[in-house]
Amino acid sequence: MQPIVKVTAAIMSSNDRVLIAQRKAEHHLAGKWEFPGGKIESGETPEECLRRELKEEFDIDTRVGAFLGVSLYPYIHQTIELLAFRVVWENGILRVREHARVEWVRIGQLARFDFAPADVSFVEKLLNGEIAL
Repeated sequence: MQPIVKVTAAIMSSNDRVLIAQRKAEHHLAGKWEFPGGKIESGETPEECLRRELKEEFDIDTRVGAFLGVSLYPYIHQTIELLAFRVVWENGILRVREHARVEWVRIGQLARFDFAPADVSFVEKLLNGEIAL
């Protein structure tokens, strides 16, 4: 049985757009788009993980809100349990540190991007209105 790795994802919106990030060329799933977040460390809650990851990746302070759902995706060597939360950007100037680039896109534009497989279910939920901004 594959190990299950718990990972968080931020659904962060501003002006009817959602923040997505592209993975760097040297990272696993290079070039794929994702909702920012990261792996939950030992002893850390998902909410603490998201606040830490967004601070490390973008130098912003955030408030984690409602839980929006879970996506389980079996990659070759591990299964990802992706926990998505609504996130509010509270403070700081967004600096791209860990990604190739970021985009603020309208929901209808999400289908144009090549997302990491674990993130696809959240793209679909946004597109069909199950998750509203």
